[in-house]
Amino acid sequence: MNTIAIWTVLVGILAGIGCSLVGCFLVLRKMSLLGDAISHAVLPGIALGFLLSGKISGPAIVMGAMVMGVLTAYLTQALSRAVNVAEDASLGVVFTTLFALGVVLISVKARNVDLDPGCVLYGLIEFTPFDTTSLMGLKVPVAVVTLAGTLLFILLAIILCWKELKLASFDPELSTSLGYSSSLLHYILMALTAGVTVAAFEAVGSILVVAMLIVPAATAQLLTDRLRTMLVVASLLATLSAIFGYLGAMYWNTSVAGMMAVSSGMLFLTALLLAPQYGIVARMLKQLRLALRILREDVLGTLYRNQERQGVALTEASLLPNRSSILRWMTLNSLARKQFIDRQQDTVSLTKAGQERAVQLIRAHRLWETYLQQNVALPADHLHAPAEKMEHYVGPVLLDALAKDLEQPAQDPHGRKIPEQTNK
Repeated sequence: MNTIAIWTVLVGILAGIGCSLVGCFLVLRKMSLLGDAISHAVLPGIALGFLLSGKISGPAIVMGAMVMGVLTAYLTQALSRAVNVAEDASLGVVFTTLFALGVVLISVKARNVDLDPGCVLYGLIEFTPFDTTSLMGLKVPVAVVTLAGTLLFILLAIILCWKELKLASFDPELSTSLGYSSSLLHYILMALTAGVTVAAFEAVGSILVVAMLIVPAATAQLLTDRLRTMLVVASLLATLSAIFGYLGAMYWNTSVAGMMAVSSGMLFLTALLLAPQYGIVARMLKQLRLALRILREDVLGTLYRNQERQGVALTEASLLPNRSSILRWMTLNSLARKQFIDRQQDTVSLTKAGQERAVQLIRAHRLWETYLQQNVALPADHLHAPAEKMEHYVGPVLLDALAKDLEQPAQDPHGRKIPEQTNK
């Protein structure tokens, strides 16, 4: 990369990390839409800051945006309480009205100034390296200085209010009861959101701000359950989004800010599919493993009951008759690898290990039937179905507790023997 490319990517990284840090708390508090609303509603604050100061950047612009961000949160809650409408509806009314007001103010009062809504929406990140200032003798883009300062301020605020923000994000009621006003913390978070939004507006535009406020944090939430790790992962994802977005924009000759937002979305899609715990693939594999375990246990139970009746040996085709041949093949092969069954030609029988596991299942099933009859008063012909479901989720400890509670019954409600546990 050349110098211009490096500065452009750095602007994207600084904006992305700042937004993603605030975004983690917005996502945890289920306030992602409010972050989106604030990123639009601060526009009249920017316009008012310009009208008061006559400058298109500086403290007046930042303060105007932060005040408007807090005002958006306050008006949303006040309107929802006053007219008894859903909070998302009041949010829609407030932020669209404020955003429209900002567009009107810019169009009427600042029509001859380079402060147009299009710049706010799409950003001019490609041109930030050309607007420089001198920093310790080095020419540095103004956007880098602004966003670096904003990021440091956000980090300082998170460090100083770490315990309070963490508590209010997970349990606002507990936070208030311990003396940490969740309302005050709410408005502090809204002010931070407004501050990082206006700092990034001119450089990267509203579209990328909204994406970075929500997407890296939502992606990180799929990858970890710890807040500290979530902040680090979200920052890393924002950095990768800026790098991949710039490379993609150069390759396809398109908007850099837009491509950074797309890259962030692609990373989210990847995590949604492949996250080790909450990803779609992981959940599908977990469900498949559970289904196969239940099928294996059903086969063991069937073989035990058949052996109990002293019936003839069962064939592979007679097991799991309502399942596909692929599922039957996977189930029987798995049982054979675990040495729970013995396959001779086309017949299947239990091994010693399979017998012990089958005893646990049958014991669980018949104890649950006994429990349901005694405590739920189900008729005898209604006991099998719920017990068949529960037998797959009862461990040895719960099974022993259940037997003790039932005073170690010898028979189930159908008169069948309840086997003793063989491998305590």
